[in-house]
Amino acid sequence: MDKHSISERINRLRQQIDKHNHSYYVKAQPTISDFEYDQLLKELVKLEQQNPEFFDPSSPSQRVGSDINQEFNQAAHSYPMLSLDNTYSREELTDFETRNKRILPENYTYICELKYDGASISLKYENGILVRALTRGDGEKGDDVTANVKTIKSITLKINGAGYPNDFEIRGEIFIPHKGFERMNDEKRAAGEPEYANPRNTAAGSLKIQNSALVAKRPLDCYLYYIIGNGLPTKSHYKNMQLAREWGFKVPHEITSCKSLKEVNTYIDYWEKERVNLPYDIDGIVIKIDNLDQQQALGWTAKSPRWATSYKFKAEQVETQLLSISYQVGRTGAITPVANLSPVQLAGTTVKRASLHNADQIALLDIRINDFVYVEKGGEIIPKVVGVNKSRRAADSNATIYITQCPECGSELVRKEGEAKHYCPNETGCPPQIKGKLEHFVSRKAMDIGTAQATIDQLFQAGLLHNIADFYLLQKSQLLKLERFGDKSADNLIKSIENSKTVPFERVLFSIGIRYVGETVAKTLARNLKSIDAIISATKDELLAIEEIGEKIALEVVNHFSDKAQLEIVSRLKSYGVQLEQKAETQLGNQLQGKSLIISGVFEKHSREQLKEIIEKYGGKNVSSISSKTDFLLAGDKIGPSKLEKAQKLGIPILSEDEFLSMLD
Repeated sequence: MDKHSISERINRLRQQIDKHNHSYYVKAQPTISDFEYDQLLKELVKLEQQNPEFFDPSSPSQRVGSDINQEFNQAAHSYPMLSLDNTYSREELTDFETRNKRILPENYTYICELKYDGASISLKYENGILVRALTRGDGEKGDDVTANVKTIKSITLKINGAGYPNDFEIRGEIFIPHKGFERMNDEKRAAGEPEYANPRNTAAGSLKIQNSALVAKRPLDCYLYYIIGNGLPTKSHYKNMQLAREWGFKVPHEITSCKSLKEVNTYIDYWEKERVNLPYDIDGIVIKIDNLDQQQALGWTAKSPRWATSYKFKAEQVETQLLSISYQVGRTGAITPVANLSPVQLAGTTVKRASLHNADQIALLDIRINDFVYVEKGGEIIPKVVGVNKSRRAADSNATIYITQCPECGSELVRKEGEAKHYCPNETGCPPQIKGKLEHFVSRKAMDIGTAQATIDQLFQAGLLHNIADFYLLQKSQLLKLERFGDKSADNLIKSIENSKTVPFERVLFSIGIRYVGETVAKTLARNLKSIDAIISATKDELLAIEEIGEKIALEVVNHFSDKAQLEIVSRLKSYGVQLEQKAETQLGNQLQGKSLIISGVFEKHSREQLKEIIEKYGGKNVSSISSKTDFLLAGDKIGPSKLEKAQKLGIPILSEDEFLSMLD
């Protein structure tokens, strides 16, 4: 690929991964498998490493996904809470072993643990008392869910025994056992309500309920698997966890010490078969170096420890009959074919529908109505059809003919060159597209208007909303005529809409819903062109001149604003007082003007994100990899050894947090 194509691919990957991070961590509604997500991330990391000129500190490769919810207070982790690298083959495990042997001169022991499929949690104890519980968040900070966690009976509120550190964190996974999950769905069925999707999503969602009395009614459980802090009793992770069990923590007994990779593989083989007999879900095995000093020597990347990895099990597969194919229309007009199946049990849940992706996939697998198809849950989350048992196909079977018209509005579908999906072009007249744009507009990362999907549907059906600008015409008297709207709820919605007029321009641009313009691209356009008028008048070539804006994005922006209906919407938003110009960012000084800095480690006074903001406000530039052009390495505790070594080799000045702040003063 040429540089332009590479830049375009990197931007597309960043948008996709950001979208999947939001679905997985924030909404607890993943749309692709772990495996598919990991492949996207690996491709992005590889392209960024090979093409450092396209570096972006906001790239999802630079952080773990975030489950932060603005309805909760956030707090900083005392130590970064990173995610694990995933492996899917024994060959990748051998690569992990080879790297460890290359870096560690002495012998080491592996610790193997089950990888629980739930929601990660970090519990902080001071003088034996639980003082705080944080979700993973973005790795640097997480949501404070202490009140909810205290309702989980298996979590120790006050430590028993002796010998524990005065101040430490213990981390684990909150999950819902199979029996508890079935009981919850029995209650849903009895009430005639939609069932919960799966135990993992339900556990993650339970932690984000505002009323802890409701959380207490949920059958949540927790296993703990890692302790971190100063003054730990031993240098062995395994021994520390055994002691933690004596202190009253629920530490799983399946944790095992392995002296070789052969023993690790034996452990994996056993649990790959036996996992079906467990009373809860696991999706793999975690392998860790036991000795804490050796963990320190191996270090960390920006998003994961080098001393641990997870081996993910292959997805479970079942056979069932395809009864029909339906076609869903998304916010951008994308058509997604969905297989309606004869209900079948798969990975602990009943599956009735599965993704068929697009017309090419249907043709490639030659999928037909009444076929017996193979279905699996990629990463054990989203079901998809992966093959056809053609030996059971009826003799009079006919090939599937993909639809040519939108199932919702009847418009002729289009398929652009190089695109996998078909699209309905009727942006302003197709109901699912209109409602999708309205829902996107009010979302937290966009205009953050406090209203639910059901409310938007109600307002749309009542003829009060036709496009995003109509929100600013809503009146309390109109809302009070609708079902479920009372005085307070009507006031809250009107107030929330009014507050949205202060949302910064880059988020307004994102909220408009231009295809391919995600959060990062919206930020880039806003910072470079400063106003909606400048973006509207920009030519394709002017847009391409902006770093990180590729051919597809430029064309889509030009096409979007060549539509009179879209220009009318922008004109109305402007008249209602929505922010459509970039406000000047507060510059605190120019001490770092023209300087490139890289940050590594854990800091006392600021989080890494806060330090990055400070660097930008003093004219500096954040970079993610060290080169001869890097001016400073800002180093905290637990700095990655490879970064430190490379900085020393290149003679790059290394600053502590205090030295950095003094330099600015």
